[in-house]
Amino acid sequence: MTRWTVNCSILYTGLPLLDRPAAAAADGFTAVEFWWPWPQAVPADRDVDAFVRAVEDAGVRLTGLNFFAGDMAAGDRGLVSWPERSRELLDNIPVVAAIGERLGCRAFNALYGNRVEGIDAKEQDDLAVEMLAACARGVDGTVLVEPVSGAPRYPLLTAADAVAVLERLDDVPGVGLLADFYHLAVNGDDVPAVIERHAARIAHVQIADAPGRGAPGEGKLPLRRWISDVYAAGYNGYVGLEYRSDSPGAFDWLPRAERAAAPE
Repeated sequence: MTRWTVNCSILYTGLPLLDRPAAAAADGFTAVEFWWPWPQAVPADRDVDAFVRAVEDAGVRLTGLNFFAGDMAAGDRGLVSWPERSRELLDNIPVVAAIGERLGCRAFNALYGNRVEGIDAKEQDDLAVEMLAACARGVDGTVLVEPVSGAPRYPLLTAADAVAVLERLDDVPGVGLLADFYHLAVNGDDVPAVIERHAARIAHVQIADAPGRGAPGEGKLPLRRWISDVYAAGYNGYVGLEYRSDSPGAFDWLPRAERAAAPE
């Protein structure tokens, strides 16, 4: 049985962020994930407390959380390889860790970051290894490295790109591949081959259909088959619903009886 989790940063966008966990619960889901919920690396304690209460009061589990990634709306895609903002990420790590401890979250996405004009790519990549190791040391769980589409200056496009980073971290426990089937497919990756070659490194899965980044069935990707394949290859984690939909029927493709995730 697929263990679904709803990304409440890209879905339920018509609601205030703190109302979204309850909306997911009302739709029959028992697990949610979020990008970083605030515009700064270190939010006020009261704002963190309000977020934690919103998840707890909804009766859902937080299964994934991003580290602070900069201004996503403006095109930022993470601080891991961004030298001028390393201090922000280091300050963010204990906040992420504390939220994870309070809510039982054990998966943390560290977006790699865009290439920065005027800085050598090798310098950025060396920094990324250092910062990912710091993230892994700082949280109780798995730090995820994700290939991303739609960001021209983001250097990790394929699973092989991300695995090359993970290979530099082979002596660091608690790092893994975030296999977003939408991003991989849009970037031209062979998703079945990724599952076959890198199943042991896949620590989280996310989906959206393509073209369009809509709900499953709105595009042409064989998402159900790929999900079946990744579970057959030994994956036993959650599948994040990270697609765009503002319609009341955003989850009509998934029978309500299948939405609740089995306990770990």
